[in-house]
Amino acid sequence: MRTFCPSFNLPVPSALFLSPHAQVSLLLLCPVHAAWRHPPLLVLPSCLVLLSSLNGCCSGLAAPLLIQVCYEAFPEQDVYTTPIYFTSDWLNEYWDAKGLDDYRFVYMGPKGSWTPFHADVFRSYSWSANICGKKKWLLYPPRQEEYLRDRHGNLPFDVTAPGLQDSSVYPRYAQSCPPVEIIQEAGEIVFIPSGWHHQVYNLEDTISINHNWVNGCNVAIMWSFLQDELAAVQREISEWRDTMEDWHLQCQVIMKSCTGINYKEFYNFLKVIAENRISVLNHVLDEEASAKNTHRAATSALGMLHAVFDLKRAVQVLTSLNANEDFKKLNPKSLSPPPEALLHHLKAAIDTALL
Repeated sequence: MRTFCPSFNLPVPSALFLSPHAQVSLLLLCPVHAAWRHPPLLVLPSCLVLLSSLNGCCSGLAAPLLIQVCYEAFPEQDVYTTPIYFTSDWLNEYWDAKGLDDYRFVYMGPKGSWTPFHADVFRSYSWSANICGKKKWLLYPPRQEEYLRDRHGNLPFDVTAPGLQDSSVYPRYAQSCPPVEIIQEAGEIVFIPSGWHHQVYNLEDTISINHNWVNGCNVAIMWSFLQDELAAVQREISEWRDTMEDWHLQCQVIMKSCTGINYKEFYNFLKVIAENRISVLNHVLDEEASAKNTHRAATSALGMLHAVFDLKRAVQVLTSLNANEDFKKLNPKSLSPPPEALLHHLKAAIDTALL
């Protein structure tokens, strides 16, 4: 199994195994809207028959259907094993602890379907493993997307559209570099670093497993992204700042509806991860207990030094969050525990571990 990584030489072993009986629910993303179309069903290795059928039913559409398969409703099924290099995953560790959602997906797309130009949620890392089929990836390094914006500041839907060459609409397009192009075959994994915008085509009927993930190496990028998102919301409704009651709280509500998280939940995210790392430092979980608790099994496998590293990164970002003026307006002392107390606890745990 080869792994393509735009900015890292990162080998990944053939450690991703699929169960032939994985129950899932299908979410069909059509060109205009997204809606639940099917009840839960059984996906078998022969599910390319389903893709062939979908190709037929989509022939009348302007663009093929892209199918996102979500299986968080069936957490007890051990469908596959995450490659070891991607297992330090704060994002899914947190949402597993909440028991509400996750950022693990299986995408099924017929030949000709494609994903528009975008960067991943929270500016997370992502990895995509092709189970079958072939994809073409077009990737732009961070900040190159700025050259692709139109004169209103909007990013294009399709970076291959001829209209981008119109300098009256896209004045900086000529300054952009060509994208990194990758052809991903079956059995190969692509790793996307934080902030790399990309557009993806299914060159054949394709099934792939995909995770978005954050850890101690890119959580500061996530925090920076959230600050930018809040600033964008504040600009959009700035004219109501003096007339809207609790304007700053409304900004947080809008931010969460658009982004999926706000500052208070980001604090809880950091708190849960930090508390899990303290648990790693304070307790040696036996193999039987680890096997019964998936996210604790993942954290217990990190090791002492990795747990300390994660705590240090959590402290850095928590310190910045606690000093942020917009966060101070949310009455952080009402949080449990208050940020100052949590920071004190984390620093003490680090000091103890390093004795």
